[in-house]
Amino acid sequence: MPRYRLDIEYDGTGYSGWQRQTDHPSIQQAIETAIFKFCGETTLVRGAGRTDAGVHALGQVAHVDLEKSWPVDTVRDAVNAHLLGAGERVGILAANLVDDGFDARFSALKRHYIYRIICRRTPLVIEKNRALWSSRMLDVEAMHAAAQSLVGLHDFTTFRSTNCQANSPVRNLDRLDVVAGATEGLIEIHASARSFLHNQIRSFAGTLRLVGAGKWSTADVEAALAARDRKACGPVAAAAGLYFCAVEYPDPAG
Repeated sequence: MPRYRLDIEYDGTGYSGWQRQTDHPSIQQAIETAIFKFCGETTLVRGAGRTDAGVHALGQVAHVDLEKSWPVDTVRDAVNAHLLGAGERVGILAANLVDDGFDARFSALKRHYIYRIICRRTPLVIEKNRALWSSRMLDVEAMHAAAQSLVGLHDFTTFRSTNCQANSPVRNLDRLDVVAGATEGLIEIHASARSFLHNQIRSFAGTLRLVGAGKWSTADVEAALAARDRKACGPVAAAAGLYFCAVEYPDPAG
């Protein structure tokens, strides 16, 4: 049974998130439905990460097993045709054959996210639902300095949802950089790790926004981390600013 890796982008606005739900539209359901319309097979599409409602993706990765072998371009184009026909805001960027040992979730070495904040007096129009709006300018350098206190191996109880189902709050955060974007007023928070806790990046973004606004200091962020208490976290930032950008996997060539 051939296994296909799917590289996917989507606008998460209006979806309940990645994971299929019984009464709300999801990204997983949209793709599985499109595959069924393409080849008549009922499949389970397994993603590298379960993005929340309203979160977007530029480089989500999933895998799916099909009974029949198809050319990879046919899989990509046929699934896209059915997604487009159904009015879904989901696109298959690439489809590739992989061996049975490839698992989009468990084979992943590192996941990369970006959180976008746009600072300007005027509320967002074009970028509404695609970034967090700040009506005042934020101090990017202060945000970046504070973010470095979160990099490394820590107990991130403060920065995970109370509904998080992970067995442990300990994670190794490889990168948390805050940089000025390519356009005026744009701030990007770049986060990389093997895995993240539920709402971890959005919790970082909301806390670092307080730093950028001059309401918190680096010491406050360090104290929040050390508290290991969800109540010590800043406000959780809106889902609209978060993008699942890429996943790293072992080189198949070894």
